[in-house]
Amino acid sequence: MKRLETTPKKDGYRMPGEFEHHNGCYMIWPERPDNWRLGAKPAQEVFTKVANTIGKYEPMTVIVSKAQFDNARHHLDDNVRVVEMANDDSWVRDCGATFVVKDEGEVRGVDWTFNAWGGLVDGLYFPWDSDDKIARKMCELERVDSYRTDDFILEGGSIHVDGEGTCMVTAECLLSEGRNSHMSKEEIEDKLKEYLNVEKVLWIPRGIYNDETNGHVDNMCNFVKPGEVLLAWTDDENDPQYERSKEAYDYLESETDAKGRKLVIHKMYTPAPILITKEESEGVDAVDGTLPREEGDRLAASYVNFYTGNGFIALPVFNDPNDEKAIKLLEEVFPGRKIEPIYAREILLGGGNIHCITQQLPSGKK
Repeated sequence: MKRLETTPKKDGYRMPGEFEHHNGCYMIWPERPDNWRLGAKPAQEVFTKVANTIGKYEPMTVIVSKAQFDNARHHLDDNVRVVEMANDDSWVRDCGATFVVKDEGEVRGVDWTFNAWGGLVDGLYFPWDSDDKIARKMCELERVDSYRTDDFILEGGSIHVDGEGTCMVTAECLLSEGRNSHMSKEEIEDKLKEYLNVEKVLWIPRGIYNDETNGHVDNMCNFVKPGEVLLAWTDDENDPQYERSKEAYDYLESETDAKGRKLVIHKMYTPAPILITKEESEGVDAVDGTLPREEGDRLAASYVNFYTGNGFIALPVFNDPNDEKAIKLLEEVFPGRKIEPIYAREILLGGGNIHCITQQLPSGKK
């Protein structure tokens, strides 16, 4: 499988919207005891539910370490492919390949440099070298050529595209010191335009409050389809999230997409603040170089962190009154897709949610 020296834009490839047709989905099995409580057993239960749910709708591949292969294979449905691969943690959205397509169905991968959300500046774990190889290995498995950005750090959770020339990011994340501080905002934008084949980048100021990824866009705002987005929202002006959501709403309302359309913005209410309990905190191993999980810390909970698959949505829920509101809203904006709610607190405790632990393999077919 070739490592290409050109760019997707030069070769006529684009990143499709997640709502376009998939050939499959990837996940990585969790096991780090310094990130996942109780030896990751509670998290593995939820990852199993997510993988088996997605596997009902599209081909599912779960990457797993040698030590956990038998355990993962035991839990996962027979139709889920389990592949042994070295890894550092289980955030395939961020370390895995971003796939780009030609509309006749050809697929290639973009292999961004991964440094665990900030490297030695404010990264979340060390080392991360196995995770940085995941994207290339995914491309090898799929037998597709890839583009490597040795000079550019990016995570898949920090971008959303509409498939028609528009990309959404947060300035909080992409301009953070631990990623591409040697580059200007314009240079970063040019890189996104070359590797995603987009014409316009929308720079939402900030992401969800207390998001340890420096505010990934996939926890804050998501495309329903071109010209239409879902934005994490709260009406509580005393909640630190309110200011972030309001500034994002005002920004998006004042912008147009690459096609010149005004955006339709749906407010997707966040759950009430979710805090780490004493029991949850004590279940995580303390290790130097890994972000600790402290009792009382607020988790970056958002319904926007869902996975859009072939004919369905895998939606994180939290046993919160707003769960039903989120399901109803998704039923309205995604008619014809089945909403699959999954209780996702255990994923949230590790620092992300369903979108963060999944990566779609698009088909290039609408």
